[in-house]
Amino acid sequence: MIKAIIFDWGGVLIENPTPAMIKYFSASLGVAGRAINFAGDRLVLRFQKGIISEETLWEEVCRTLKVQKPSSPSLWYDAFRKSYKPRTEMFSLASNLKSDGYRVGLLSNAEIPAMKFFEEQRYDMFEATIFSCAVGVSKPERRIYEIALDALQVTPHEAIFIDSAKKLGIKTIHFITELQVKTELRSLLKKT
Repeated sequence: MIKAIIFDWGGVLIENPTPAMIKYFSASLGVAGRAINFAGDRLVLRFQKGIISEETLWEEVCRTLKVQKPSSPSLWYDAFRKSYKPRTEMFSLASNLKSDGYRVGLLSNAEIPAMKFFEEQRYDMFEATIFSCAVGVSKPERRIYEIALDALQVTPHEAIFIDSAKKLGIKTIHFITELQVKTELRSLLKKT
């Protein structure tokens, strides 16, 4: 029986912010977006796991690109805030599922500034929020899914993950559109 639905944040509850963030970083630092990707690729995963600080990230990126460090106390936060585009239908779906008695969780590879932004929104439909930066592991590592399941007090067979977690035995819906998710979710919930 399904007891919990776990949502990914970026690309599911919100539009993927990465392309707009890269443009913001590019404009702020005065370099091409490709250069930002190249310089930051090896660091972002460590930033998402909370291993390095934002200050360390920008020190390394700016040293590699030979540009001045950003003046903003949190360029990442600024870029995320500007790039944030919620999918209101998906947030409504999460809220309705909670009202229907399901445990609703959020699981995301996210950085501390993004997590801070999320917390400021005061979304109340999530019983558990698991951010990679807070737990030190990220998708697709098995452990982050186990942490989410433990937080929601369910087994893999009692959960649906809206994104990409099949390897743990969690039923998965790959987000394409809001309508497609609602249709597949209705179908899965009727089977239990």
